[in-house]
Amino acid sequence: MSSNSKKNRFLTIAYLSPTAIILLVFMIIPIIYTLYLSFFDWNLIAPTKDFVGLKNYTSIFTDPVNRKVLLNTVFYILLLLVLNFLIPYFISIIVKFFISKMQTSYKIIFFIPSLFSLVVGAMLFSWIMNPVSGPVAFFVRYLGVALPNWTNSGAMAIVMLCLITNWKVFGYNFVLLLTGLGSVPQNIIDATKMDNIPKWRMVWDIVLPLNKSIAFYVLILTIVQGLQYVFTPISVITQGGPYYGSSNILYHTYLNAFVLYKTGNASALAVITFLIFLVLLYLEIRFVEGRTDRYE
Repeated sequence: MSSNSKKNRFLTIAYLSPTAIILLVFMIIPIIYTLYLSFFDWNLIAPTKDFVGLKNYTSIFTDPVNRKVLLNTVFYILLLLVLNFLIPYFISIIVKFFISKMQTSYKIIFFIPSLFSLVVGAMLFSWIMNPVSGPVAFFVRYLGVALPNWTNSGAMAIVMLCLITNWKVFGYNFVLLLTGLGSVPQNIIDATKMDNIPKWRMVWDIVLPLNKSIAFYVLILTIVQGLQYVFTPISVITQGGPYYGSSNILYHTYLNAFVLYKTGNASALAVITFLIFLVLLYLEIRFVEGRTDRYE
């Protein structure tokens, strides 16, 4: 038994060690080194680093550019919560309980854009919405209206970039929410029909509370999309302009690190973003997976 135990322990370590080494080299060590760099002023080239303490962290909340980027990030998240959470949730409820036919067709139609790259979507939308030569510009010009140059306005650029992201992830969120609604026990739905309870009351008082876990998961996923997914259309179309008006915290981190060579400031932004993701992960474990465990 002792020999078998040692053999099993050796095999366990042998099987886990490749994954552990990859995590250590490509995740844990970079995270620790990023935290270390966040306390220094360095440009990736100079042989020495100047220790600045918490200056890089305080500049995130005191520097006007950083504050503007943080506000942009909040704007992205709020707008995408409407586009990628509230609207698909509303449509999934309509499809599930008020249409109830061709649900598979709706899933396929909405999910198709999720199969395409965001780079493709960004390039396609930038051509369609080109204020000079795009198809939409020609159409509105025919109606006697000029399409504004949305790339010169930070607010309009954020709205357009959110629409591009929405085109990509709307179907995925819709399928998740519709699947969650389908997990509501059918006997409860049948009981409400026998009692002649209005559908809107059934949805509000029964379906939404029972579907809370999936809804909260999609809510967290939408916040992550507001932080992460918009990086691609920002990089392809606006590069954070005009005057950082369409940048968000992830793109600003990349800009500071690999374009402006402000490694310390970029590392501090990365640490803040990492902490945000940790909070979101905790909330998912606490309110989604923990709730699922209780149901089991």
